[in-house]
Amino acid sequence: MEAFKRAYAAGTRYDAEAFIAEMHPDVEWHAGLLASLAGEQSAMVRGHDGIREMIQDFEEVFAESHMEFPDIRDFGDRVVALGVFRNRGKTSGAEIESPIAYVLEFKDGKVIYIRTYFDHRQALEAAGLAE
Repeated sequence: MEAFKRAYAAGTRYDAEAFIAEMHPDVEWHAGLLASLAGEQSAMVRGHDGIREMIQDFEEVFAESHMEFPDIRDFGDRVVALGVFRNRGKTSGAEIESPIAYVLEFKDGKVIYIRTYFDHRQALEAAGLAE
């Protein structure tokens, strides 16, 4: 839970290196936004360098990005975070608001696996926590 909170705080400060410091070197991130834009094959991001590249790509596209997670559930080596994100495109100025959810797994106190969902129910089901 604390590693997620530190990573989330770093992300809201746009501090990529502090964010990456909470990730295991072998982290795998199944990024929901990449899947929706470029297909599931493009959605897998691996390792610190992959996350750096993804963050740079998002910074090029979005002028503003904000996430809130009012519901964070701690299961020891797994966390489910349910919230909302708001983004504004740099070029278009278009604003996006959507539910967002993360299912995270940890190894040695670092995030080893992340999967992003845009439906809270799907994330809970994937984590074996259907409501």
